[in-house]
Amino acid sequence: MVRTPAVRSAAYQTPAARQTPVTRHAANARTLTRATVLLSLLALPSQAHAQAKITLRAADIQPENYPTVVGLKAMADYLKKTSNGRIELQVFSGGQLGDERSTIEQTKLGVLDIVRVSSAPIAQAYPPMGVYSLPFLFRDSTHQWKVLNGAVGKELLAGLEGAGFIGLAYYDSGTRSFYTTKKPIRTPADLKGLRIRTQQNEVVLDMMSALQARPVPLSMGEVYSSLQTSAIDGAENNYPSYGPSGARHFEVARYYSLTEHNSVPEVVMMSKVRWDKLSPADQRLIRVAAAQSVAVERKAWNALTAESRAAIQKAGVTITKVDRSAFQKAMAPVYEKYRKVYGTLIERIQDVR
Repeated sequence: MVRTPAVRSAAYQTPAARQTPVTRHAANARTLTRATVLLSLLALPSQAHAQAKITLRAADIQPENYPTVVGLKAMADYLKKTSNGRIELQVFSGGQLGDERSTIEQTKLGVLDIVRVSSAPIAQAYPPMGVYSLPFLFRDSTHQWKVLNGAVGKELLAGLEGAGFIGLAYYDSGTRSFYTTKKPIRTPADLKGLRIRTQQNEVVLDMMSALQARPVPLSMGEVYSSLQTSAIDGAENNYPSYGPSGARHFEVARYYSLTEHNSVPEVVMMSKVRWDKLSPADQRLIRVAAAQSVAVERKAWNALTAESRAAIQKAGVTITKVDRSAFQKAMAPVYEKYRKVYGTLIERIQDVR
């Protein structure tokens, strides 16, 4: 008689033997899920690092070694060092990404992250910034930087947020004076009837009108030949732009008169679209980097100004000091007009001591 193997009762079956196909599938799924979670946790540090890497782009129309570009590069170096390379700021100089108006618009849209521009064109997007374009607004450089670093300066930087920007810092751009081809400018009367190249800026045009000069709006690239051919009698700009490191206008306009009528600051600002995507810690780091770069830019600006002035003097240019108070008095109608635009901002700036 053949004896068949006894079938074990359920009480003595192994756990694996007792599982149905359904329960075995569920168990396998749980095992896979636990393995997936474990692998995900192991991968988190590298993923977090990859997500934390930030690349920013900054634009400037000035050439590679110009003080404002030097300032942006100092900002980039600070960010790289303090973030251990996690935040990279790429600086595009020489107008590679467009002119000032174009880069302002790109920054507002978030196409560009950071831009350095004159405060004058920013007034198109944020009108209060235009107050800095008023002639003879600042008594001297010390007064200017007290204003920029004080309540008014901070208020105007903060106000940029409503226009789609985050104001980070002011840079130096020196002072603008008149230069002419035939004679020096000593008094406002000396400008009467002269054809002076101007920027496309309403405040500057109003200043020229008050001085009875004939404004001729031209691009910077047209000025040299226009001075050379007597199409215009003069222009106005700072030492570096006038001198050998700039447009070299000193070669064809040999009289530089120190009216120092404008001290329009540069502004470094960031796209609010990009800013809002950053962590508070990274926002603070960028603010500090911008603030740290100001001293670097101003040092480079002062050095370039001194170098340009020395080269101009060596070239035999006639540099004339003027009585600025006579020019300031001539600005009465300009200030009467713009007090209606800027309200108490003008008085607040002039009251800074």
